[in-house]
Amino acid sequence: MLTLDDTRLALRFFNFLGLHKNFNHSTMSFCILIHALVNANLFWPASSLLQTLLLRGGLDPREVFEALLDCFEKCDFISSLGFDLLIQSYVQEKRMFDSVLIFRLMRQCELMPQVRTLGEVLNGLAKIRRVDMVLVLFGEILSMGIRPDIYIYVAVIRSFCELKNFAKAKEMIQRMESSDLNVVVYNVLIHGLCKNKRVWEAVEIKNGLIQKGLTASEVTYCTLVLGLCKVQEFEVGAGVMDEMIELGFVPTEAALSSLVEGLRRKGKVVDAFDLVNRVKKVGAMPSLFVYNALINSLCKDGKFDEAELLFKEMGEKGLCANDVTYSILIDSFCRRGKLDTAIHFLGKMIMAGIKITVYPYNSLINGHCKLGNLSAAVSFFDEMIDKGLKPTVVSYTSLISGYCNKGKLHEAFRLYHEMTGKGIAPNTYTFTTLISALFRANRMTDAFRLFDEMLEQNMMPNEVTYNVMIEGHCKEGNTVKAFELLNQMVQKGLVPDTYTYRPLISSLCSTGRVCEAKKFIDDLHREHFKLNEMCYSALLHGYCKEGRLRDALGVCREMVKRGVDMDLVCYAVLIDGTIKEQDTSAVFGLLKNMHDQRLRPDKVIYTSMIDGYSKAGSVKKAFGIWDIMIDEGCTPNIVTYTTLINELCKAGLMDKAELLWKEMLVSNSTPNHVTYCCFLDHLAREGSMEKAVQLHNDMLKGLLANTVSYNILVRGFCKLGRVEEATKLLDEMIDNAIFPDCITYSTIIYQCCRRGNLDGAIELWDTMLNKGLKPDTLAYNFLIYGCCIAGELGKAFELRDDMIRRGVKPNQATHKSLSHGASRKFSISTHPVMPEN
Repeated sequence: MLTLDDTRLALRFFNFLGLHKNFNHSTMSFCILIHALVNANLFWPASSLLQTLLLRGGLDPREVFEALLDCFEKCDFISSLGFDLLIQSYVQEKRMFDSVLIFRLMRQCELMPQVRTLGEVLNGLAKIRRVDMVLVLFGEILSMGIRPDIYIYVAVIRSFCELKNFAKAKEMIQRMESSDLNVVVYNVLIHGLCKNKRVWEAVEIKNGLIQKGLTASEVTYCTLVLGLCKVQEFEVGAGVMDEMIELGFVPTEAALSSLVEGLRRKGKVVDAFDLVNRVKKVGAMPSLFVYNALINSLCKDGKFDEAELLFKEMGEKGLCANDVTYSILIDSFCRRGKLDTAIHFLGKMIMAGIKITVYPYNSLINGHCKLGNLSAAVSFFDEMIDKGLKPTVVSYTSLISGYCNKGKLHEAFRLYHEMTGKGIAPNTYTFTTLISALFRANRMTDAFRLFDEMLEQNMMPNEVTYNVMIEGHCKEGNTVKAFELLNQMVQKGLVPDTYTYRPLISSLCSTGRVCEAKKFIDDLHREHFKLNEMCYSALLHGYCKEGRLRDALGVCREMVKRGVDMDLVCYAVLIDGTIKEQDTSAVFGLLKNMHDQRLRPDKVIYTSMIDGYSKAGSVKKAFGIWDIMIDEGCTPNIVTYTTLINELCKAGLMDKAELLWKEMLVSNSTPNHVTYCCFLDHLAREGSMEKAVQLHNDMLKGLLANTVSYNILVRGFCKLGRVEEATKLLDEMIDNAIFPDCITYSTIIYQCCRRGNLDGAIELWDTMLNKGLKPDTLAYNFLIYGCCIAGELGKAFELRDDMIRRGVKPNQATHKSLSHGASRKFSISTHPVMPEN
């Protein structure tokens, strides 16, 4: 305390003590020195010391405040700016809620923050779109008798604009005294109006600035140009840009690019070039840079012919294309999948003697990876290294992404370790790609561990990373952790979007917590988060899954009120739920609503309706939907045909099924293996095995036969007691490179057991195991039953034990067979009946 009269000496002594091993300053020491430095107007060292205190960890914001307050009161410090520094530190770290907490704690202690500090808090909240908190705090500031400065007003006006409450935003401007007014507040209002396509109001406000003694700035003009481009008023935008050029303002690249691109899209290429030439006169940007921007814009729009025309024109005007020009063209071709053209331009670049950089190679590597041609991508990667170019994180990440998309995680992680071994730091996209691939491979633990590794390397996850992690936890059923990540995401200043919220809503619904999902959506709506139809479709699916169709329809009405349009997916979910309720009138009502909204059911919706009615036994209604589908000009596909054929076959209406088959062939819809299996299954169930074999031979010729089709034949022969013919099919399958599965073997094993041929059943069982096939519960039950009726109880219990060792759970049928066998109550008849499984 004696050194506080000389705060610099106190700071030196404090730092000297900190150098001693095993010596740690107390929180009290930090707080005393922070206040002392602030009172001596030494704000930078005070701020640095406060940052060190916060980095030590272990203290929450409330504890830090109480420690500062205790020292402030005990030492009778005059200035309370130490508390302002604490608020500012939290703002800099984007811990906006903590900064608000400190402000309110100060208010409770009758400490007054600086107006500038409050402005930082409000603007920080506005940046993370917590406009509701901005307005609440603004009210608290006014109630404290604090006179807001322009910085506070800017945050409030921006918040009202975000809420589209422009009347309140204008009212705020009117409340400001004339001495506080400047063009900045009007720029905020103009930006809000332009963002919401109310450009003409923005133009009027700009025109009225002169009457208020203000002059429009470069920001004013550029904002208006961008706003006019947004509403397709490119000619007016060109006039505004001419006005700013006459005033000597230099337009931004964004404003110029948007306007040039807009003029080009409207076919006014000459006007676009004239504009570029006028801009060059005020030194807006180098002419080559302008051309590169134009070529980039054209390439992104897929206008490659026009881009090449500009490329030639550059040469005619004496402008030599540089590596950036070529890189733009090559990257654009690669993104469009035109890799041959991209390679051609790389050759032209080399012929022109332009120094090759890593960027065109990165584009070629990425382009080939997206097309799944990893060998070509690796070839360009090696070629790049041979030319003495060092791969970047983009080079490696593109290859890593390519391997991940192929499911080759081992190769992806090999590259990851190679990259880090060379000192190339992975970026957020690298981690996100790997984490996403791990989730797709159901390697949840590895994904969580990699995310932790990402944080340990101080790599800031972005919105996509958090979305992937949240979706991963939701798929695992850990909704609690998913919501923790959502809160963490917001605390870091990241803005959640519909891709964040949808898995959360789906997870709540899939775990039977539909009411919580509905409340979550309502809370988001109250906080002015805009949800799209994807989020609502998840809730609709949850309600329909529980049979709560009325609640689902209520959600639809809320969607309309909230300005969210129903899409085909939403209607598909509702129609499916309505069909399950067997409410035909409601189905047609939904179809009418779709037509009223100028939506047309697609093949997926119609097929889903046909399938739903067919499974419900209403084949007549299914054909009614078929007729509507045809009348609407919606051509049925193979799935639609197969769905109806399957139900007709099951109902024994073979004439109609064959008629549909012929109609399908006429419509050039080629039957697939599922279509064939519909007829095959019917023939096998009817016992017409000769016809079934003949049909299956046709499938073999068309390369459509598979394990499922063979299983149908096996079941058909077994049902007729023709086990020998069924067994012969096993060899035939292998000859045709089709491999039997557990169902194939267990079907024959069951028939062997019924015929008392336990030895034959066990021989098949051993063959199945030797081929690496894993028996399921049904297969075990068949053989256990066979052992029991043959009196081989020891073998039956061995099988039960083996079943448990393999992680296959015995069920009621297993225990029933063993119980009856043990008590010798089974009576063997000519046709013994299997216990229900």
